[in-house]
Amino acid sequence: MNVFRISCLLLAVGLGPLTAEIIDRIAITAGNQVITESQIDEEIRITAFLNREKPEVSADARKQAASRLIEQALVKREMDLSHYPLPQAGEASAALAGIQATYPSHADFAAALQSYGIIEADLTRRLLWQFTLLRFIDYRFRPGIQIPDADVQTYYRQQVSGWEQQGVKPIPSLEDSRDQIEEILTQKRIDQALDQWLADARKQVAVNYRDATLQ
Repeated sequence: MNVFRISCLLLAVGLGPLTAEIIDRIAITAGNQVITESQIDEEIRITAFLNREKPEVSADARKQAASRLIEQALVKREMDLSHYPLPQAGEASAALAGIQATYPSHADFAAALQSYGIIEADLTRRLLWQFTLLRFIDYRFRPGIQIPDADVQTYYRQQVSGWEQQGVKPIPSLEDSRDQIEEILTQKRIDQALDQWLADARKQVAVNYRDATLQ
């Protein structure tokens, strides 16, 4: 999610079944979307697992996780309104296999999941959402983006300066670099467009914090 702005947007949407023993408290509502305390906890744990980091349960970490989930809820709302087709569950299989391949064995992978308090189904659901989100953002924002040639040339000159300092030889030509530069600049424009859209969406949707510590 490259490490562009969109990489931060991951979510498990929906309220799980409630039992007499365990009550999943509502932490935030964003319009008609519900974010629960367990979703915030899961967001922290799965993100830490994917980044190979220790889960952080500080107040700041919970606020950041909650903010990401609000943004994801806004995107989910837009998907619902536009009747955007969701991918098949199997489309997350390749990503899951890629993560498993970074562990010596399936037993090691399973042990890592257990150490983070998550199960494979949760991870698969998260990966499917990530795939869906990336595809939707590209579908929603890429068509309206155009990269002026002047911007390509400016970026290329900056790259040439860096290559010269690093002693890169031979220096790639502008035409050989053009496609890559245009894609980099397009992704930056997509990130900017997404940020602006999210800012506007937050003004249109009522966000209610049931847990005041998340504000």
